[in-house]
Amino acid sequence: MSALDEGTPFEALRGQLQTAATEFADGPDALECILLGIVDDVDRAVREPLEIFPVCHHSPASAVAMARRLREKQPKVVYLELCEDMAPLLPELRNCRLPVAVQAFASEVKGFPEAWAPLSVVAPITEASAEYQAIAYALDTPGVELVLVDRSSDHVFQWQAGGEEPAGPDDPPVEEEAALHGDAVGVEIGDLRPRFAELEDHLLHHGRVRHWSEWWHQYVELPLGASDHDTYRQVMLLIGSLFRRLAPGDTDRVRVDEDRERYMWTRMREHLAATGTDPEDCLYVCGAFHASSRVEEFGVHGTDTFEITPSGESTWQHGLIPSSHAAIEAQFGLAAGSVSIAATQWAKNLRRTRVQPFRLEGQAGARKAAKPRKASGPPAPVAPEAPADKLSGFLQSPPALDRLDEAELLGWSVEIVRSARRNGYLASTADAIAVFETSILLAGMRDRARPTPYDFQDAAVTCIEKETVPGRRDVRRLVEILMGGDRVGQVGYDALPPLARDVHDRLAPLNLKLQQRGVQRALLDMTSQPELRRCSDVLWMLRHLMPHGAARPIMGERELGKQSVQESWDLALGTHQRALIELGYEGVSIEQVLEQRLRRVAYAPNATTAQVLGAVEDAVLHLRSGRLADELGTHALEVLATERSVDGAPEVLRRVRRLLAYYRISRPVLPAWIESFAKTGYAHYCTLLPTAFTDEDATVRQVAAMLGFLFSMESLALSLGCDRTQLELAFAQSHPREPSRVALLWASQVHLGQLSRAELRERCDGLLADPLVVPAYPRYLSGFLHALEPVPQLADFVVEAVSNAFARLPDPVLLPWLPKLITTLRSEGAELAPLLIREAGRVFPGRLAALDAWVPPWQAAPAATAAPEAGGGARRAVLLVAHPETCDSVAELLGCEGTWEAEAPEPSGAVLVVRHPETAAAVELLLTGG
Repeated sequence: MSALDEGTPFEALRGQLQTAATEFADGPDALECILLGIVDDVDRAVREPLEIFPVCHHSPASAVAMARRLREKQPKVVYLELCEDMAPLLPELRNCRLPVAVQAFASEVKGFPEAWAPLSVVAPITEASAEYQAIAYALDTPGVELVLVDRSSDHVFQWQAGGEEPAGPDDPPVEEEAALHGDAVGVEIGDLRPRFAELEDHLLHHGRVRHWSEWWHQYVELPLGASDHDTYRQVMLLIGSLFRRLAPGDTDRVRVDEDRERYMWTRMREHLAATGTDPEDCLYVCGAFHASSRVEEFGVHGTDTFEITPSGESTWQHGLIPSSHAAIEAQFGLAAGSVSIAATQWAKNLRRTRVQPFRLEGQAGARKAAKPRKASGPPAPVAPEAPADKLSGFLQSPPALDRLDEAELLGWSVEIVRSARRNGYLASTADAIAVFETSILLAGMRDRARPTPYDFQDAAVTCIEKETVPGRRDVRRLVEILMGGDRVGQVGYDALPPLARDVHDRLAPLNLKLQQRGVQRALLDMTSQPELRRCSDVLWMLRHLMPHGAARPIMGERELGKQSVQESWDLALGTHQRALIELGYEGVSIEQVLEQRLRRVAYAPNATTAQVLGAVEDAVLHLRSGRLADELGTHALEVLATERSVDGAPEVLRRVRRLLAYYRISRPVLPAWIESFAKTGYAHYCTLLPTAFTDEDATVRQVAAMLGFLFSMESLALSLGCDRTQLELAFAQSHPREPSRVALLWASQVHLGQLSRAELRERCDGLLADPLVVPAYPRYLSGFLHALEPVPQLADFVVEAVSNAFARLPDPVLLPWLPKLITTLRSEGAELAPLLIREAGRVFPGRLAALDAWVPPWQAAPAATAAPEAGGGARRAVLLVAHPETCDSVAELLGCEGTWEAEAPEPSGAVLVVRHPETAAAVELLLTGG
């Protein structure tokens, strides 16, 4: 920093600090550079022709000073430290209830890592912030221009490319209100906190406070709450310069900070040159950290050496999302309750200073504006006064001690006890008195004449929270709510994107206040009110697109080929308003967004066949789009052809069965893609079957699902030209060794006719008779259980095998297997359990008394069968001979004439050859060559 001109108003302060540095440090150079540099920074910023107004993030003292200064100066141009691409959204704040956040959102990432998608930048705005005061003044005052000068949203991520990545999915979860901003990157307007950890620890220790927010409230907010403009401005510049000079050497962060300052001053000089505005008529609102900048581009006379790079190719959408005090605290690392306490301090400052704040005309949730005064002429220009030294007096004067406001503290004590009672605490009037007295005691121990909200919070926790009960709100959270911590903003209907407005319009027949927070119950009777069917369609799509809990069905279902006539829903669209707004960034209707997401899932590089079929099912179920379903189904064929594992076979089987059943009842002809899928899947799984039987990575359930696909699609595949020899060859090449897979192979051979039930029963009896195989018999049973998927007609045999196991297996083998059997049925065979239970109910006796005399049907002696008669009549059509009338009627209907032949002994030999010898004679002639 070059030396400033002599005779500045801070020359006396500079001399005092130089003397102090020489006296208390080892030498004049050890501390002098820092202390004198701070004064130089303040002096330089104060003497800048374009007035710099330093602020702190959501500081009530900054908001009061801003409102006062705007009414005094009445600038014509307000430069604000905010992303320049967010300017068109600011007028929509009239239609919102604060706090809200201005958001820039990009779902399609270009030029950034794919892991960052989607990109999101938010700038929260509360009423107790200097930024809102500047915005309200500029938008409601004729002839005033508001210019946003900070980097664009795209530059936020361009400059972050070498730093930390956005929060990932593995981060710990936060509360619902604290998650309103999601993983968005916050624009730090007026971020003012020491970046030197030792400095912060030193301030907290000597200030007798727990965290930075409490230190700021005690030593900055309260002293500056009612100070004059010059004092406020110089103190904020001093703090910003101090934290800047004591910041550690984080090169990435310092680079970004300095580039932001170069960016903003370059934009301001460009605007001044383009409009010809006098810098004296402008006001630059920025964080105190940036107000004490030392870059060469600083000031209206700075150098123009900074080159602003163009924005990237990402498409950015802009909108407003609801915010809350908890969300702001979580995103910017503030102490819980600090923003709520700031809102309380803001109201108190307004009453004490009688400053009239600015509020946007028509602002939702704001108090009714006072009757406007009679318009008067523009104020006479006042010559700017020379800056005076206010720092010396502020630093040398003792802190002003506010007297105890007993009425306020007593009101807080009564309200917290009432709130604690509502939340299940056994609080009484004695606890209110204890909280009151303890607050005063804690303030005295911390050298405070007046208890702060933080002292009151500690006292409430000490006196009321005598125990911790799971599921109960703690007292600290109740104090935050008392201070306004549960206040959540709301974006008005007119400020919503077209998609969100369309959703509200289409759900209007429900007659619900969908913008309110909380859960509302919607009852839909489509029989008496057919128009509600459209509302049902919207709700099912919202359930698919929005987070869990936004639209939750209580009664009713929607499946392929099924649709309920009555439904009941729990709706919380007001609570999840942010998610609904972000849907509007992806399209103009929920149908368009759903189609885009289905395509994104289906065409993802790692998409599986089951996922693509799921997208096909959702397209049919929600969009009723045959075109999209056929396109995605065709793509499923391509994905299936590239898969070399059977991991998704169970899901593929379930979805193909559902789709095939739906198309068979809804269309006269099956779609071409599903016929091709049956043919391709039949050949594909025939090829993989021998490997799957021996692959250790493939589970028995997956192999059973493959067999289920082959057996259930066999008739369709064969009718479309497939060859059954493929399946027979696949089984001939399958040689499993694992017991459960061997049992699965045996069951499949029974289905194919390669193995009879008697032979299968003999094999199972042989397993139980072999002492070496008995310990592995439960694994064979597990294979038979899974075989019910492809061969459900074996249910009676599975009941028989399980019964024999219970009867003959020793307890050391049977008892350890029972838990595995139960868990297998619960996790993998839930749909097979009813089949087994029904079959067991048919086989076993229905009464306990009959169980003792009951003989299992597989152990009963087979009934003697009558020997066939010697004559050939046993092989004739006996029923037709006994009742010829039916055959005569059919012959008469077809126009055939004939008589019944008398029964004669059946001729021996080939009857057809005897009746028609010409063919045999021709073959004989051909073979003999005669």
